[in-house]
Amino acid sequence: MIQSTKMSTKKVTIAGMLGAFSVVLSMTPIGYIPIPILGVNATTMHIPVIIGAILGGPLVGTIVGLMFGVSSFLRVGSPFFADPLVSILPRLFIGVMSYYTYKAFKHSIPAAIVGTLTNTLGVLSMVYLRGYLPLNAVIGVATLNGITEAIVSSVIVYIVMKGLKNYKI
Repeated sequence: MIQSTKMSTKKVTIAGMLGAFSVVLSMTPIGYIPIPILGVNATTMHIPVIIGAILGGPLVGTIVGLMFGVSSFLRVGSPFFADPLVSILPRLFIGVMSYYTYKAFKHSIPAAIVGTLTNTLGVLSMVYLRGYLPLNAVIGVATLNGITEAIVSSVIVYIVMKGLKNYKI
C-alpha cells in the first residue's frame, strides 16, 4: 500500500503561519540580534521552527526551517551566509531534532534546547568545515550564542506552548 504524503490543512496552516512569522522576524532586529564585539548575530529565528515541529511534526518543522534558512541566505549578514551549506542546510534539521526530542521528553524545554543547539552547532560546524572561521573562534561563538539562545528559546517556547495548551490546535 502506498502511503499518502499529503499534509493536512492544519499542518499547512501551521507551516504557513510560522513561516510567515519567520519572514517577518528576519526583517526586524528581533530576528537577528547583532553582537558587534564578535561580528555575528544571535538569533531568535529558530524559535518558530521549534514551535512548528512541536505543533505539526518534523515535516512542518523542516518547512519552517527551510524558510528560516532561505531568509538568512537572502539576508547575507556575513559572507559565509552566502553559502547555502551554512545558511540553509543546518536549519533543515532543527525541526526534526526538536520534534523527536519533544516526543521523547514530552516537554517543550528540552525540545527548545536541542533545537537551538542543532542550529548553533550545525551552522558553526559548517562555518568551520567550509574554512570560514578558525576553530577557536567557532568555539567562542558557540559557547556564547549557544547558551544564550538556548535559555531565551526555552523561555519563549515554554510560554508559547503553555499559552497554546488550552487551544485545540
